[in-house]
Amino acid sequence: MWKQAVEKAKTTDVDKVIAAMAGQTFKAPSGFTAKMDEKNHHLHKPVFIGEIKADGQFNVVWKTPGPVKAKPWSPYIEGNDKKKDEPDGKSKV
Repeated sequence: MWKQAVEKAKTTDVDKVIAAMAGQTFKAPSGFTAKMDEKNHHLHKPVFIGEIKADGQFNVVWKTPGPVKAKPWSPYIEGNDKKKDEPDGKSKV
């Protein structure tokens, strides 16, 4: 996604690449397409639930039909309800 954003921005200027990251997609090895959220840059990706087999591999027992939009903050941590869901546009590099 970074490479795609650099190509879209036509520069490696951090602020311009950050802006170009919005909406980028990438075909993941899972077969799903991961997407960078346009507003908060969290990834939309599928959820898999599995069980560990004796050989250390996983058997997927359930999965979402497609990518799930991430929640920026855990609702189980006190104070997160007061945090912004979207960045203020200021780079913190």
